[in-house]
Amino acid sequence: MKSKKIKGALVGLLLLAGLVQGFTQTVIQGVVTDIINKQPLQYVSVVLKGGRGTVTDSLGRFTLRSSGNIAIVQVTYVGYKTILKNIVPGTAQTLNFELETDPKAVNNVTVTTNKRAPYRNKGNPAVELIKRVIENKSINRTEHYDYVQYDQYEKLELSLSNVSNKLTNSKLLKKYQFMFENKDTIKLEGKSLLPVYLEETLSKKYFRKSPEKTKTIVVGEKRVNFGEYVDVPGVSSYLNRLYMDIDIYDNDIPLFTYQFLSPIADLAPTFYMFYIKDTITDASGQKLIKLYFTPRNTNDLLFRGNMYITLDGNYAVQKMNMFLSKNANLNFVRELHIDLDFEKSEDGRYHLSKTNTMADAGVTKGAGSGFFGERTVSYKNFVINKKMPDSLYAGLALVKAEQVDQHPDAYWQQNRHDTLTKAESKVYTNIDSLEKMPSFRRTLAIATFLFSGYTSLGPFDLGPAAAFYSFNPIEGFKLRLGGRTTPKLSKRIFFEGYGAYGFKDERWKYFLSSTYSLNNKSIYTYPLNFIRASYQYDTKIPGQELQFVSEDNFLLSFKRGKNDKWLYNRNLKLEYVHELPSHLSYTLGFKNWKQEPAGSIIYSKLVNGNNINITNLITSEFSAELRWAPNEQFYQGKVFRIPIINKYPIFTLRFIAGVKGLLNSEYNYQNINFRFEKRAYLSQLGYTDIVLESGYIFGKLPYPLMTIHRANQTYAYQLNSYNLMNFQEFVSDHYAGINLDHHFNGLFFNRVPLLKKLKLREVVSLKALWGGVRDENNPVKDPSLIKYPTFEGAPTTFSLDKKPYIEGSVGITNIFKLIRIDLVKRLNYLENPYVASLGVRARFKFDF
Repeated sequence: MKSKKIKGALVGLLLLAGLVQGFTQTVIQGVVTDIINKQPLQYVSVVLKGGRGTVTDSLGRFTLRSSGNIAIVQVTYVGYKTILKNIVPGTAQTLNFELETDPKAVNNVTVTTNKRAPYRNKGNPAVELIKRVIENKSINRTEHYDYVQYDQYEKLELSLSNVSNKLTNSKLLKKYQFMFENKDTIKLEGKSLLPVYLEETLSKKYFRKSPEKTKTIVVGEKRVNFGEYVDVPGVSSYLNRLYMDIDIYDNDIPLFTYQFLSPIADLAPTFYMFYIKDTITDASGQKLIKLYFTPRNTNDLLFRGNMYITLDGNYAVQKMNMFLSKNANLNFVRELHIDLDFEKSEDGRYHLSKTNTMADAGVTKGAGSGFFGERTVSYKNFVINKKMPDSLYAGLALVKAEQVDQHPDAYWQQNRHDTLTKAESKVYTNIDSLEKMPSFRRTLAIATFLFSGYTSLGPFDLGPAAAFYSFNPIEGFKLRLGGRTTPKLSKRIFFEGYGAYGFKDERWKYFLSSTYSLNNKSIYTYPLNFIRASYQYDTKIPGQELQFVSEDNFLLSFKRGKNDKWLYNRNLKLEYVHELPSHLSYTLGFKNWKQEPAGSIIYSKLVNGNNINITNLITSEFSAELRWAPNEQFYQGKVFRIPIINKYPIFTLRFIAGVKGLLNSEYNYQNINFRFEKRAYLSQLGYTDIVLESGYIFGKLPYPLMTIHRANQTYAYQLNSYNLMNFQEFVSDHYAGINLDHHFNGLFFNRVPLLKKLKLREVVSLKALWGGVRDENNPVKDPSLIKYPTFEGAPTTFSLDKKPYIEGSVGITNIFKLIRIDLVKRLNYLENPYVASLGVRARFKFDF
């Protein structure tokens, strides 16, 4: 009886031991590299012999989990010797493998022909499989569920890569050695990374299908701070525009301001080639097909890589590793790797669990110095179909918790989804130390002056430098000196002004403004909320509209044709500007405008049968503008802010009312204008910038107060002006126009053997303008109105007839990665004097 109890106890212990072993998980992780060049190997098969397996990612990393008791791991890769290694089951261990080339594999003689085997979609099982994936996209994406919520962690890092020892050991940089000592040589094999920017964001994400609504609540935010000379939020917006969220189930993936066609897009079989490589089983027992994809044309903005597709009837993507072809028509980017990992949800479908996007960029193609960017996004606590109260989704789609950027380090250590590397953990303190160094601040001040044209003199900025000197036929040689105050003087009150002198007309010009900030923020930072009063006396070309540059810019002094139409303007302005968090803004204003004709412009009209010259024209007008730019982002500069163009439209509605008798105003009129702007992405066909605008003026008024259409007599190509129209050539009291500027992104040049190496890109544009002048405002029919100007007896200003003004252009962009050259053709109104029917215009732009 006693022996039976002992046997029973032994059996129980054996069963318990087996049960414990069954619940104890084996976890193996590591990196697989080449034994000679130490480079990571992608898609290496790592399996527990006779059991589960996985493959390495683009950095050679792998993680393998199993609940079995297999004690041998097998590592295999085509062209390399197979490795078998003993492990200890039921434990977590790190194993790194170095693979050696297999002489038997590389010494085999293969006889091939010069012709590549023809690739066809028809009858191709790989294409049939990807079509199944495309058909099931709707059930595999997050939007399939009624409700979804999860926690999201983002880490965005920018590093200097392969900084030369000659530079780091320079005596000039001796003070900055603490920065150079913080190098990361582990993250990317063969590269030395020096982190200079880091930001982290923790958010709670919510999605509701009907009515569709998303909500993001940012609960934590942390980023480096370079001080007053660098707009860190602007840098953050720009970098996040380059490294955007990746949804592989979308047709297009936005990266580096372009749209890359997803390998599972609806049109993917047209632009990609697909090959079935293997069938494997993952750690959970899910059977997967390994599918390789590659572009049909390696110059197109497409990826190559591998995806793993489930064979459970859902045809979901379980894992994807992809990279950019070195021949792709993309500037400065030397390498681009994207890794996507998915997890199985409680309903058996797969959701995204982690994305990692890495890019190495530089001026040269080699492995020299450059920039390395990485964005990692992790998703946890994924909950489906849990209804949340409607109040959660009310208000703005993105909100930030109070003191979102004030969390201590302990908060981040506890809540970030992954630990920072040793180099990453020092970035915040290093940049704080760097920002406090006087020598570094002086360097940033010089850089700011070179890029923005302003230099700081305590609480005052002097500039812009490009406007210090200019010339024109009216003023001759013109000197100008000006500047403005900064928040160092006051965060509430800002002053700006300049003085200028023309040596030909011997007149002083000047400008002075005072602005009061209502939100205690800089008047150049979103969201704007200020009141401004200003007075200006200066010259202006009627019909010239410039963006982001001063009219006194030296480079704009060079103009074609007759540049003799000028005005002396005296402007008294009052305005109130208010931007709302929803990106809806409104501007209320008042302007008293006194204009004096100059050059060839003469204001004359018929009074009692006699021609009378008018020395000036005075108007007073109230204005209101409403602007809506959903999801608009900016890069903030010292002088202005540059919108970061995205796919969202911009609507602008403006109303102006002239009031006769107010401050000597001579006319009553009402002017209403509407403008629509949008960039339309067309996948592999490129993108089109669309501008629609129209206007109508009510009331009787002379031509100087009508719409003088935007013209361009410089040699620079201007996107918003008519590049072969002369200044003040056309006026209207009602008009409608359309501007189309389409970029093909190398669609045709990428297929020409010699041209594709130059990475040139094609662009075409079309601008059409309809308009006219009603009889009551036409000086030809009513001599009491100010006459159109003439030159040597011939009129130089006209109204549009029944036909529109049309000009088009064809051009080449990305010349030397910076230059755009257009051949512009004017299609009608060629009978007007001093016009050109054909012209070449150039434009400089930094772009990827």
